[in-house]
Amino acid sequence: MSASTQSDEPQKVGRLTRVLDGIEKVGNKLPDPAMLFLILLFAVWGVSALLSGVSFEAIDPRTDAPIVVNNLMSAAALTDFLTSMVTTFTAFAPLGVVLVAMLGVGVAEQSGYINTALKQMLKVTPAKLLTPAVVVVGIISHTATDAGYVVVIPLAGVIFFTVGRHPLAGIAAAFAGVSGGFCANFIPSGIDPLLQSFTQSAAQILDPDIQINPLNNWFFAASSCIPITLVIWYLTDKILEPRLNRSHKVNREEVDLPAMDEATGAEMKAFKVASLAMFGAMAAFFFLALPETSTLRDENGSLTSFSAPLMQSIVPLIFIFFVLPGLVYGYMTKTFQSSSDVVQAMSKSMSGMAHYIVMAFFCAQFVAAFSASNLGALIAIEGASGLKAMALPPEVTVVGMILLVGFVNLFVGSSSAKWALIGPVLVPMLMQLNISPDLSQAAYRVGDSSSNIITPLMPYFPLVVVYCQRYVKGIGIGTLISMMLPFSLALLSIWSVWLLIYWSIGLPLGLGASYVY
Repeated sequence: MSASTQSDEPQKVGRLTRVLDGIEKVGNKLPDPAMLFLILLFAVWGVSALLSGVSFEAIDPRTDAPIVVNNLMSAAALTDFLTSMVTTFTAFAPLGVVLVAMLGVGVAEQSGYINTALKQMLKVTPAKLLTPAVVVVGIISHTATDAGYVVVIPLAGVIFFTVGRHPLAGIAAAFAGVSGGFCANFIPSGIDPLLQSFTQSAAQILDPDIQINPLNNWFFAASSCIPITLVIWYLTDKILEPRLNRSHKVNREEVDLPAMDEATGAEMKAFKVASLAMFGAMAAFFFLALPETSTLRDENGSLTSFSAPLMQSIVPLIFIFFVLPGLVYGYMTKTFQSSSDVVQAMSKSMSGMAHYIVMAFFCAQFVAAFSASNLGALIAIEGASGLKAMALPPEVTVVGMILLVGFVNLFVGSSSAKWALIGPVLVPMLMQLNISPDLSQAAYRVGDSSSNIITPLMPYFPLVVVYCQRYVKGIGIGTLISMMLPFSLALLSIWSVWLLIYWSIGLPLGLGASYVY
C-alpha cells in the first residue's frame, strides 16, 4: 500500500465521523421521541385534511378503486380517535411483546442466571469473533418473530460491556443483524410464507394459474447472511466502536449490572440445574408440536406460518423459558428466598420500561392515524406507479425497486402491508419484462430490511434508544440514527450488488424458483 493511500484512509474516516456527528447533533435537537410522535400525529391530521379533497388516479389494490386520503380532522374521525384511544394503546402489538418478554427476562437477570450464562458463553467465544457471533444470533432470531428485539439486542449490550467493549457497539451490531438483516436467515421462518402469499396474489393478476413456493427465496436469504455478517462486523469494529469510544464514553460505575466475577461452585451447580429445567421445557414443547395432529400447528399442519399457534405463542414461550431457569437458579443460590423477591425482580424490569411505555402510547396513536389516513398507502402506490412509468431496463428496474422499497419503508414499517400495496403493481410489471415473481420478491426483501434501522417510525426503534440510555445518559434519536446510518447504506448497496451477482451467476433463489417468467 502506498503512503498516499495510507494517509487518505484516516481522512476518509475523519470525514465520515464529521458527517455522522453532524447527523447526531441535528437529530438530537429533535424533541423527545414521545413528543416527536405527538407532533407527527398532528402533522398527519393536517396533511390528511389538505389532501382529502384531492383526486388521485393511482389504484388502491385493496379496493380496486382510486386511492383516497381520509380526513382525520372530520368530526367523525376525531370522535373515533377519542373513543378508540385506549384500545389503540393497549392493542399496540410491540407493547405487549416487550412487556411480557421483559417480565421473564427480568426474573432471569435479577436471579443471576443470565450473568452466569454470559460468563460461560464468553469462555467459549473467541474475543475476535464476538461481533459476528452477535450478528448471526440476531439474524437467526427472526425465526422466533420479534424475539431479537427484546432478547438479543439488550443482551448484546451486556456482553460487550462485560468484556470491556463499548456496549452501544454491541447494541448496534445486534440491531443491524435483527432488523437490518430482517429478511435474511439460514432457517425458514414465518416471513417466507407471509411474503409468498402476497407475491402469488399479485402474480395471479397477470397469470391466474401461477403458483409460488413458500420457500422460493430460501437459498438467496441464506446466502445473504454471509455478506450481511461481514459488512456489519467490519462497520462495528472498524468504524462505529472507535467513534463511540471517542465521543460517548461509558461511566462503568454508573451502569446497574451485576459484577462478572468467576462463577462459584454453587452458582455453576445452580446454572446447570436451571439450564436443564429450561431445555427440558423446550423438549416438552418440541414433543407437543411434533405430532401432525398437534394443536400447535395451523389448519394446514404448518408450525412456521404466522397463523400457527406455536408462532403466536413465541412471546409467552420466551417468558416461560426465562422465568423457569431464573426461578430455579434464584432459589438454589438464595437470590430468591420468597415469592415477593420474584415479584420484585419483575417490578424492577418494568421500572426500566417506563419511558418506553410513554413513547409507545404516542407511537400507537400516530401509527393508527397514519394507517387510517391512507398517506402511507398513497406514498407506496404513487412510488410504484412512478417506477413503472420510467420503463427502465430490467436490472435497473430491480435496483430502482429496492431503492423505492427502502424509501417507503421509512414510512410504512409493516413488511406485509408494504408488499400488499406495491406488489400488485410491481410484480405484474416485472413479469411483463420476463422477470419472475420470485426475483421480484427477493428484491423486495433487500429493500424492506435495509432501512429498518434508521427510521424512528419503526415501532421498536424507541425501545433500542432506551437500551442505549442504560449505558450513556441523554442519548436520543439522533445518536441512534447516526450509529445505524452507515449500516443501512452499506446493507442497501452491498446487498443489492449481491442480488445482481447472484442473478448473473444464475444460482437458485429457492425451492421451485426461477429468474425468468
